[in-house]
Amino acid sequence: MNIHDLQHAFVAYAMSIGIDKIGFTTAAPFTELKNRLRRQQELGYQSGFEESDIEKRTEPLQLLDGAESIVAIAVAYPSRMQNAPVGKKGARRGIFCRASWGIDYHTALRERLTLLSAWLKERVEGVHIESMVDTGALVDRAVAERAGIGWSGKNCAIITPEFGSYVYLGELVTNIPFEPDKPMEDECGDCRLCLDVCPTGALIEGGQLNAQRCIAFLTQTKGTLPDEFRTHIGNRLYGCDTCQTVCPKNKGKINWIHEEFKPDPELAKPLLTPLLKISNREFKDKFGHISGSWRGKKPIQRNAILALAHFKEEAAVPDLIALLEKDDRPVIRGTAAWALGRIGGKEAHSALFQAKGKESDEEVRIEIDKGLQFFQ
Repeated sequence: MNIHDLQHAFVAYAMSIGIDKIGFTTAAPFTELKNRLRRQQELGYQSGFEESDIEKRTEPLQLLDGAESIVAIAVAYPSRMQNAPVGKKGARRGIFCRASWGIDYHTALRERLTLLSAWLKERVEGVHIESMVDTGALVDRAVAERAGIGWSGKNCAIITPEFGSYVYLGELVTNIPFEPDKPMEDECGDCRLCLDVCPTGALIEGGQLNAQRCIAFLTQTKGTLPDEFRTHIGNRLYGCDTCQTVCPKNKGKINWIHEEFKPDPELAKPLLTPLLKISNREFKDKFGHISGSWRGKKPIQRNAILALAHFKEEAAVPDLIALLEKDDRPVIRGTAAWALGRIGGKEAHSALFQAKGKESDEEVRIEIDKGLQFFQ
């Protein structure tokens, strides 16, 4: 089978196994990206979750000897849920971002990439393949952009004409010299809605993100959240979709395509108060199959406390007092103290005053003082 026929058959097979878009590019270095990543590093804009070696992120040949091509794939995920529960006073709810609805996309895309690799190995002798999703060295968005999957929007997401920016990305690096696709034209034009509405100003300019200020990143951190970001979290438990939901290119892109990504409303928008008392085992059993659980329950619980403070949910005061008095994690005690101050009331004030005399951790004491300042 010649390369042209192989590529044509490969694309057809990809579509048959639940891949919504596939594109091809060369394994040439990502030179412009390399300069951009160095600039990001110099400015301190990186999240720390990504591969630290810029050469590996931009030189496919460092990942696979003899690399000739990169195959980029995209799988669409839904932007809306059916039968979404509505939070109310006494039963407030948090929200996981859309990319964390349904099963963990890392699992779903790896399964598809494994099938693609097996298909090629059955048909091409001496084929070598390196596959990756999100946590690999290459920058998924840069690969997808060069392979013609979509253009890189000002919100730093790949935007496709068919599915908007609601797509998961993955890639295969291979020694097969596939015919490369052409990159798409940027269709953002003069629009800057995503930049204007970013809650923390994390989008510095079109296509540049300060990850240290991005709510999606901040919700995944495990420490005490810096003061300036606490009121911006809202009821977000994991991730942030603001720069996607305002994008005109996402209008009407619902993407109810793959059953595995359709959300369980009670997991995508869970009640907040039960999260404060959930055990490790219960958390793993309930949320372990979604991507938003990868950092464990601590960041989710901290964010749930901040969400209750956002709602000024008085019904949560007894549970927050219990955390302040009994939880063995300083971050949770401290966040609960701040939340109690923000919610207010005599019971909260009394608990904070008593905790100040008993607390030994200096950082928690600082948070208790912050909580008490709300009463002045």
